[in-house]
Amino acid sequence: MSDTQGIHALPVPTPFAVGRVNCYLIDDDPLTLVDAGPNSGTSLTELEKALAAHGRKVEDLERIVLTHQHIDHIGLAQILADRSGAEVCALDRLAPWLARFGSEMDADDQFSEAVMLRNGIPQDIAIALRAVTAQFRAWGSSVQVTRPLAPGDELTFAGRSWRVHHRPGHSPSDTVFHDEATGVLLGGDHLIKHISSNPLISRPLDGGRPEDRPQALITYMASMKATRAMDLQTVLSGHGDPVEDHRALIDERFAAHERRVRKIAGIVASGPKSGFEIAQEMWGNVAVTQAYLTLSEVLGHVDLLLERGELVEVEDDGGVVRFAPAR
Repeated sequence: MSDTQGIHALPVPTPFAVGRVNCYLIDDDPLTLVDAGPNSGTSLTELEKALAAHGRKVEDLERIVLTHQHIDHIGLAQILADRSGAEVCALDRLAPWLARFGSEMDADDQFSEAVMLRNGIPQDIAIALRAVTAQFRAWGSSVQVTRPLAPGDELTFAGRSWRVHHRPGHSPSDTVFHDEATGVLLGGDHLIKHISSNPLISRPLDGGRPEDRPQALITYMASMKATRAMDLQTVLSGHGDPVEDHRALIDERFAAHERRVRKIAGIVASGPKSGFEIAQEMWGNVAVTQAYLTLSEVLGHVDLLLERGELVEVEDDGGVVRFAPAR
């Protein structure tokens, strides 16, 4: 018997650079779908075709499980739940955010803009990026969670059982589901084989001030350490192929983060720089077109240097933060 028997990957198109998102059909009782794809007619049509290939339809679904808050994973959830009557399961702390999707996204965008301005991104770029994220918002939707899950909870089926673990970092709400009997982990975007999951600086689920921004990479590395300690056979990811050797992949990611830390330390050695100035030295124009992604990447590694006492933070009169060697 294959360890992933009864679990079928249903890759659904998204409008994002990451490409298709993997929804997973769990052919068990209750019939379950993990993640729902973005809110678009094309995605729904493809999901319906993929279900039909396994002799199922939307109306057959009895449970929908969400791994985290990103719109390519939650967009169709409420439509599918309305059509099927399925229960919707998600992390308990995420449930209020999903119910208030529109206003929470507004607050998230305001938070992101303040983080960008505080770290030296020019206002015109920040405004342009907010316009882009506002357009993307239609790919998401509010969702009523009918079964909130706490870390450590057990989600049972007729033929299997999953343990719920909160693994924040890529987003504040990343949740993974561990079949302890088979070593299969439904991992969402916590671990992706072909790309490093970007630890985006996100407004905490319970709110927060931009000047107290979360240390997304430090949080993510702690989550990866916890996952590294687990005995796993396979991680079924939100994008791309399964991960067969999670420890080797996590070790590789840690080594890559250390290389980037050293590169940033070298860039800042010549004098104080803002997060945006560091990003421009590292990526040139990409630092403009992908400003929030690259800024999150820089600040995550700066946090490691601050934590180690190698850098200090200096705020100028305009409220822009720069980083300088501690010596």
